[in-house]
Amino acid sequence: MADVVSTRPLLDKLGVRPKARVALVGLDEPWFEELLADRTDAVDHGSPKAAVDLVFLAADSPSDLAPLRSLRAAIAPSGAIWVVFTKGRRATLRDLEVMEAARNAGLVDNKVVSFSETKTSVRLAIRVADRAAAAAASGDSPND
Repeated sequence: MADVVSTRPLLDKLGVRPKARVALVGLDEPWFEELLADRTDAVDHGSPKAAVDLVFLAADSPSDLAPLRSLRAAIAPSGAIWVVFTKGRRATLRDLEVMEAARNAGLVDNKVVSFSETKTSVRLAIRVADRAAAAAASGDSPND
């Protein structure tokens, strides 16, 4: 059976909605910032200064995943953290390491998207059962 190639735009696959609040943490991909600019102007560079819908965290090693717990507190209850890392033979971080760090930060992995020719991304989210508590802590509703 032939592989099915998706024609959906990358930002749709990543769940970037119009006017989404986004933070780029360590991610230096000018082409991606240009894509984002067509959809939202609410982009922070570095750790988010206020609640955001999506965080894109660049990682090359397990130690780069250390901010996950603090980033979890910065996302909206229904938001996500995308960990972006090198794929294939040149990878220095494995998806299993990302998943373990996610669990340790109170997150769950629920989607993988090819970010570029050389990078993959794993979506991490707050567990549905934990969203009410996260919403109460942030002042948002669990489904924002």
